[in-house]
Amino acid sequence: MTDGARRLLILGTGAIARTHAEKFALIPGCELVAAADMNAERARDFAAAHAIPNAFGSLADAIAWDGFDAAVNSTPDAAHHPTTMQLLAAGKPVFCEKPLALNHADALQMTEAAEAAGLVNMVNLTYRNASALQTARRMIDAGEIGEVRHVQASYLQSWLTGRHWGDWRTEERWLWRLSSRHGSKGVMGDIGVHILDFATYGTGLDITGLSARMKTFDKADGGAIDVYTLDVNDSVAMTVEFANGALGVVHMSRFATGKLNDLDLLIHGDRGALKIWANHLDSSLEVCLGPDIDTQTWTPYPCPPTPRNEERFVIALLSGQNGEPDFRHATRIQKLLDLTFVADAEARTLPVD
Repeated sequence: MTDGARRLLILGTGAIARTHAEKFALIPGCELVAAADMNAERARDFAAAHAIPNAFGSLADAIAWDGFDAAVNSTPDAAHHPTTMQLLAAGKPVFCEKPLALNHADALQMTEAAEAAGLVNMVNLTYRNASALQTARRMIDAGEIGEVRHVQASYLQSWLTGRHWGDWRTEERWLWRLSSRHGSKGVMGDIGVHILDFATYGTGLDITGLSARMKTFDKADGGAIDVYTLDVNDSVAMTVEFANGALGVVHMSRFATGKLNDLDLLIHGDRGALKIWANHLDSSLEVCLGPDIDTQTWTPYPCPPTPRNEERFVIALLSGQNGEPDFRHATRIQKLLDLTFVADAEARTLPVD
C-alpha cells in the first residue's frame, strides 16, 4: 500500500461489484484489500479475479480482521441498511449502492449514524457521472437560464419489449425485478431513484409536492413465471412541484419501445433552457439561450469530463471532506420514492415535509 492510500473492502460480489472493482483499481490513492460475501466461495473467486488479497465469508469476519479503512457496499438492496449500520458502528466510511435503503426510516437512521460518527458517506447514484448533468447544474447555479419554471424528466427502458439485454421471461436477473416477493419495488424502485436524483440535482431544487399513477401490465398467463409473481409497477407517471414553485412531470417505464436506457431532462427557465440526455455510457447537453430563445434554436454545448462517483469517494476519504451524493441526499430521494407509492394508492397529491 502506498503512503496515505486508503484500503477498501468490497462487500457483496455481484455484477455491480465487478464494475466497482475495475473502477477503484484505476484510482490513485486507494487499494482493494478485501472482498466479502455471504457465499465464501464466491468471495474467493471474486478476489482472485480482481487480484484482491483477502476474502471473507461474512461481514463480521471482515470487521474482526479490521485490515480496511472504508467499504464499498455492493450488497442487494435489502442488505444495505443492516450491513451499512455494522460498518458505521465499526468506524468505517461507506460508499453504498442505490437505493440507500428500502424505506425512508432506515435511510434516515443510516444518515444520522454516519453524520454522528463524522464518517464519509456516499451513495452511487450512477448518473451523477454524466458530464452533461454536471455542466447543466453549474450553468443553473450561475443563473444562465434565470428562474426555473418548468421541468420534464424521464427514464425510459424497453427490456420488456425487446431482447437487447436478454430474454426477461427466462432470466432470473430480470424476473426478480418484476416480483415484489423477491424484493423488487418495480420500475419506481429500480430506476425511479435515478430520475428523481437527475431532476433534483440537475435543477438544484428539492421536490416539495407530488402526485403519481403506477401501472402494472399483464405479462404472462396467470401473472406469474415459475416462482416469480409479476406484480410490481412497470410504468409510472408523476407530477411534481419544486421548492421555487416550478412544476414538472417525471415518468419512467420498462415498456418504452425504441428506448434502450435513456434519461432525458428538460429544464425551462425564464431566460433560457437546457436539454440533457444521458445513458450509462455517455451524455450530451443542448442549450437555448440569448437570441436563440426567439427562434427556439437549440445548440450543442461542450461538457468537460467529470469525476466518477468512485473518484469522488476516494477524494473524500483522502481529504476528510464528504462528497456528493451523500446519505442525506439519498434519504430525501427515498422519501420521494415512499410517497410515490402512497400517492398512487390514495390517488391524491402529497406534500413533501
